Order: sequence, then C-alpha cells, then structure tokens
Amino acid sequence: MTYHDDIRQSRRQSNRPWLIALPLAIVVALGVAWTFMWYYAAGAAETAIAAWRAQQAKDGRVFTCARQETGGFPFRIEVRCLDAAAEIKDAQPPLTIRVKQVLAVAQVWDPKLIIAEFTSPLTASQAGAPYATGTWTLAQASVRGMPSVLERASIVIDGLRLNGVGQGTPLLFNSRHAEFHARMQFGSWPANPALDLVLKLEAATAPTVHAYMAQPFDADMLAVLHGLRDFAPKPLTTRLREWQANGGKLEIQSARLAQGEARANTTGLIGLTQQGRLDGNLKLSAAGLERYLPTMGEGRAGALSLDRAAPALNAIERAVPGLGARIAPQQPNLQAGLLALLGQPVDIEGKPGVAVPVRFTDGQASFGPIPLGQVPALF
Repeated sequence: MTYHDDIRQSRRQSNRPWLIALPLAIVVALGVAWTFMWYYAAGAAETAIAAWRAQQAKDGRVFTCARQETGGFPFRIEVRCLDAAAEIKDAQPPLTIRVKQVLAVAQVWDPKLIIAEFTSPLTASQAGAPYATGTWTLAQASVRGMPSVLERASIVIDGLRLNGVGQGTPLLFNSRHAEFHARMQFGSWPANPALDLVLKLEAATAPTVHAYMAQPFDADMLAVLHGLRDFAPKPLTTRLREWQANGGKLEIQSARLAQGEARANTTGLIGLTQQGRLDGNLKLSAAGLERYLPTMGEGRAGALSLDRAAPALNAIERAVPGLGARIAPQQPNLQAGLLALLGQPVDIEGKPGVAVPVRFTDGQASFGPIPLGQVPALF
C-alpha cells in the first residue's frame, strides 16, 4: 500500500466515526441490560421470599428479620437477614430459634442453587422459655431445586456446641465437624421417590443422651429414604404418618460408629407400623461392645443383668466343655463371652467382634435373643 493509499484509508475512517463508537455503545448497552436484569432478579427474589414467608405464616411457621438487605451486584444476588428468627408454632410445645445472621447467595445465571451461611450464636426457646444455646465456627448450607422438588441439599458445621440453659449450662451436643447431605435419586421422582442420605460426625459427644456418649465418637451413615413424596414443611407427627401411609422405609446401607477401641457397623431396613411403632431388622456387627451390655434395656422389665447371667453361663460352660472354643479365650470377661454366644464371629477393622441381629417387631426391640423392651410410638 502506497503513502497516498494510507491517506485515503485514513480519510474514509474519519468520515465514519460510528465505527469507533460502536464497540463502546455495545458495551454500555450490555451493561445497562445486565443492570436491569440484576435489579429485576433481585426484586423477584424479594417477592418470592415475601410470598414464601406469608405461606409459612399461614401454616404456623413465622420467619422474621430485624433487618433485611439485598446486594451482590453485578453477578450475585445476596439476601442478608440480621437477627433472624424462626417461630414454629405448630410444634409441641411451640419452638423459637434465633441466630445472629443468615446470608443467602444465588448466582444470577443459576437461581436454583442457593448457598447460605449462618452466624452464631443461636438461642432456642420452647413455649417462651429458653432451653438451649449454640455456637459454631462455620455453618453453611446449600440447596438445589425448587421448594416442591428437592434435587439435593447439604449442611456442614464446624466447631458446633449446644448447651442447655440452667444450672451449670449442661453440654447437650458438640462436634468438631458435622455434615449432612441429601440427594434425590435420578429418575425416582415422583413415581417411586428415593432420597440418598449421608451423615458424618467427627469427635462428637452427647453426654445428656447417655453416659457412654460423653466420650468422643465418630459416625458415618449412608442410607436411602423411600416414600417421601413432598418437601413441604409439616409437623413431625404429620410427616411420619404420611410417610408410613406411603409405605416409607429407611434402608441403612452402611452405618459406622467408632469410639475408643469400640467399633460398630449396621445395615438393615426399618419402617413404621400403622400405630407409629418401629418395625424392621438390623444387623449389628460390633467389636469392643461388651462394656455397653450392662445398660441394655436399662430400666425396663427385659433389662439385661450380667450379675444374674453369670451363674447360668458358668453352668453352661461346665455342662458343655467345648463352649470355650466359641467364647474367645483371649477375652475371658463375662461380657465378651455373652456377646460371643449372641452372634456370629466377625472381623471389624482388624478387631475381633460379633454380628448380632437387632429386631423391632411392632415396637418391641430385641438384641439377638435378649428382649430390650418396648420402644415408644413415634406418633
């Protein structure tokens, strides 16, 4: 191209300034459109939240914020609820839960995925009387799907500690790490709904539940919940009645508990009778469980008493000399011997143990051949 050609090309471009301004105009137009879309989505989110709160209030559950803020422009929608409160009036007795802050976040291009973070402390009251407080270092939850059809949900909490209210503020529960996951099995909704469940606890204690649970334990569970046909919030007894009527079952594929030297693994299927009583069979494989035996069925007519069982076992040993082959010689204590009689020997994580059936028959629980008593109906 010659010098004169360059001059002519420059003159043609100078006669068309819109070629220079066009890219800038496109960027500005896209920015305006994006801003309009963000504000529209933020307004729609606030409207949806208000409608959801109104519906929940009609059903006896009131959710409030001392102050609500919306932000996150330009790529996220953030809803911040300060001094959040949930008043569950349909619970018996009525329950009120308060937390310092709830922050919910959704991407503009993926509004079905909501991630929330909760800031402690938590206070809980029943019938207006405080009964528990809670703190944590991190608490997050995520939900994908619509309220009517859940695709998956997760909760992760680190450093959780729940205390009772009263003299000495007794410890109710704590854990170094806790997480819960739920996912709808692909293709199961709505004809045959099946929900995969995962629970994990690390270094957890619950001393008010049982004295043995004052020592830290780890727990992992993988299960499938069959028969849950909707996710609308309902009173627990109503939910359980509907679940039972739909043929609901809890399929425990794997449940593991480790505490000190003790190990326990459980599998099985559990449901409810029309009267709300547990019904089903579990297989418990345990190692180091003998120290728990004295408290099985504690306080019930069918309670296991090792003091009374000792003479009977000794008589059996004298009458059947070969019994020692089944009662492990390296475990001479009576509890270990009784466990060996109750089930089949198994190896659990390199530890010798036994597999014992646990049955629930219309609420009547039994550990192998030993009756443990009646479990109260759930509704």
